[in-house]
Amino acid sequence: MADLELILKELRGFRQENKEQLEAIKEEILKANTRLDEAEGRIEKAEERIQNTEEVITEMLKLHVKLEDKLMDLESRSRRENIERAHRSLGPRPPEDAPPRSIIVKFLSFKTKETLLRKAWQRKGFAWQGNQINLDHDYPPLILKKRREYSEVRKVLKENQVQFQTLFPARLRVRYKDGTKIYETIEEATEDLTDRGYTVKIIRPPDSLMEQVRRLTWRRAGGRRARESAFKAGSATSYKEKLRAFRRPSPTPSAK
Repeated sequence: MADLELILKELRGFRQENKEQLEAIKEEILKANTRLDEAEGRIEKAEERIQNTEEVITEMLKLHVKLEDKLMDLESRSRRENIERAHRSLGPRPPEDAPPRSIIVKFLSFKTKETLLRKAWQRKGFAWQGNQINLDHDYPPLILKKRREYSEVRKVLKENQVQFQTLFPARLRVRYKDGTKIYETIEEATEDLTDRGYTVKIIRPPDSLMEQVRRLTWRRAGGRRARESAFKAGSATSYKEKLRAFRRPSPTPSAK
C-alpha cells in the first residue's frame, strides 16, 4: 500500500512538473512567434522595396540600350559629314619601330569617299614609300570593338578560302558553297562555323545587366500561415521529445 501511494505521489509530481514545463514551452513559442511576426513584417517591406528597385533598374537598362543604339547611330552619321579635312588620330606618338597613327580624312563628297574606299578594297590597299596603306571607314570605338571580335573568324575563313565581307555596323556576310549567310553577332558566327566543321573557338554571349538583375531577384518567403502549418506538423513530435527529457525512472518497489 505504501508503494502504491509513493507511485501516485510520483505521478502527481510528474504531471505537475510536466504542466509547468508545457506552460514554459508555450510561453517561449508565443514570444518566438511574436518576434517572427515582427521580422516577417520587416522582410516583406524590404522585399517590396527591392522588387520596386529591380523594376526601376530594368526599365532604366532598357532605356540605356535604346540610348546607346541612338548614340552609336548619331556618332556614325556625324563621321560621314562632307567636310574636307584630314588630321592624325588622337593619342600619344608611337615609338619609332611601331606603325604610325591613323590619318582621319573627311571628304567633301560622300561619293568620292565611297569610290576611293571601293578601289582601295579591290586592290587590298596600296603602298607608299615602301609602306602598306589600308583604307576603311572611320567607325565609333564601340563598333570597332565589335568588328574586331570577328578577327579569328575572318582568319579561319581566309585559311579555308571562303569569301566574306564585314557589313555595317558589325555584321559578317559569308559566301558558302551552299549559299550566303549573314551573322549578326560573333556568338552566332562562331557557333555556326563550328557546326559546319570549322575549327574556331565558340564564344558565348555574356549575361546582360538585365539578366543579372533577374538572377538576383528575391523570392518571397512563406507567410505566417505556411510557418504555422509547418509548426503544427511537427508540434506533436516536438512535445513528445521534450516530455521524454522530464520523465523520471520508475521507482523500485521496496522488499518486504
